[in-house]
Amino acid sequence: MKNQQFYLKTAKLAIPIMLQNMITIGVNMADNIMVGSLGENALSAVALANQFINIYQFCCMGLGQGASIMSSRFWGMQNRKALKQTIAITTRICLFLGVLFTFVTWCFPEMIMKIFISEPAVINEGIRYLRVLSVGCLLMGLSLAYANVYRSVGNARWPLFSSIGAFFLNIFCNYMFIFGKFGAPELGVAGAALGTLIARIFEFLFICVHLIFFDKIIEFRIRDLFMKCENLMNEYIRISIPVVISDTLYGFGNSAVSMVMGRIGSQFVSANSITLVTQQLSTVFIQGAAQSSSIVIGNTLGEGKIERAKKEANRFLYMGLIMGVISSVIIILISDPVIRCYNITPETAAIAKQLMYSIGVIMLFRGINSMMTKGVLRGGGDTKFLMMADVMFLWLASIPLGYITGVVLHWSSFWTYFFLKIDEIIKCFWCVWRLKSEKWIKRISG
Repeated sequence: MKNQQFYLKTAKLAIPIMLQNMITIGVNMADNIMVGSLGENALSAVALANQFINIYQFCCMGLGQGASIMSSRFWGMQNRKALKQTIAITTRICLFLGVLFTFVTWCFPEMIMKIFISEPAVINEGIRYLRVLSVGCLLMGLSLAYANVYRSVGNARWPLFSSIGAFFLNIFCNYMFIFGKFGAPELGVAGAALGTLIARIFEFLFICVHLIFFDKIIEFRIRDLFMKCENLMNEYIRISIPVVISDTLYGFGNSAVSMVMGRIGSQFVSANSITLVTQQLSTVFIQGAAQSSSIVIGNTLGEGKIERAKKEANRFLYMGLIMGVISSVIIILISDPVIRCYNITPETAAIAKQLMYSIGVIMLFRGINSMMTKGVLRGGGDTKFLMMADVMFLWLASIPLGYITGVVLHWSSFWTYFFLKIDEIIKCFWCVWRLKSEKWIKRISG
C-alpha cells in the first residue's frame, strides 16, 4: 500500500508537469512556424531576442525552483507561516528582477540586439519584438514562481490549466496580429510579441490573482507580502539562491555551447536544430518526473520521515535509469524518420544521424542525472553541491572539450557532440555517489 501511495502521489504531480512541458514545446514550435513565414530576418530576430529573454527566464525558473524546495518542506511540516514567508520573499525578488529586466529591455533593445548580431535588418526587427515583449517580463517572473509554489503543495493541475489556456490564446493572438486577421492590424514580428504578451497576461491573472485572492489551501493574501521575513532570510539565501545562480549560469553555459557549435560550421548547427525537438520531447517525461521527485522528497523530509525519504530517493534513482533507457531506444528508433522529414543535403543528414546516435548514448545518463540534480538532491536541500556540479562540469569539461574536439581536432560529429554533453555523464556518477553518501539531506528550519 505504501508503494502504491508513493507512485500515485508521484504520478499526480508528474503527469501535469509533463503535459505542461509538452504544451510549452508546442507553443514554441507554433511560434517558429508562424514567424518563419515572415522571412529569415524575422526568424533570426525573434530567436536572438529570446536569447536575452531566456536569461531572465532562467533566473525566474531558478527562483521558483528554490522557493519550491522550501515551500514543499514547510508544507510537509504544516508550517503555514514559513510557507507564506517563502512566497513573500520570492515575490519581492521577482518584482525587483522583473522591473530591472523590463527597464533594460524597454530602454536598450538596440544594444541588446547588437550583442548577438550586426545586421541592421535583423536588429530593427528585434527592437520591435523586444519593445512589446518587455512589458511581460514582470508578469512572467511571478507566474513561473507561483506555479512552482502550487506544485510544492500538491496542486500541479492549476498551472497546467493555465498553460492550456495560454497555449490556445497565444496561437490565436499570434495568428491574428502577425498576419492581420479578423480585422486586426498586420504587425509582423511585433504581432508575435503582442500575442506572447497577451498569453502571459492570461497566465498572470490565472495563477497569481487566483493565489492571492481566491486560493483556500495556502491562503496567501496581499497583506502577507509585507510580513516580516528576517528570521527566514538566511535559510532562503542558503537554499534558494544557489539554485538561481546554478540555473542562470547553466543558461549562459548552454549559450556558450551554441557558440561552439556555430564555430564548427553551419551544417552542424542545422543538424543540431533538427534534433532539438526530438531532444525536448524525449526529456519531457524525465523532467516531469524529476520535478515531482523534488516535491515528494521535500514533503517527506518536512514530515520528519528521513528513512522513508532515503527509500523514495532510491526508487527515483531506478526510475531515472529506466526512463533514460526508454528515451535512448526511442531516439535511435525514430532518428531516420525524423531526419527524412527535412529537406536537407546528404551531408547535413549524415551529421544529424550521428548526433541522434550520440544523443541516444547521452540519454542513458541524462535520466539519472536529471532525476538527481533537478529532483532528489534538490528536494533534499543540497543546492550548494548541485550549483558546483552544474557550473563546474559544464564550464570546465563540456565547453573546452567540445571546442577542442570539434573546432581544433575536427573529430566526427558523434564524438564532438558527446564531449559537448560530457557533463551529463560526469554528473550522473557524481550525483549517485552523493546520494549513497546520504549527505544530501539538509535541515531547513522555519
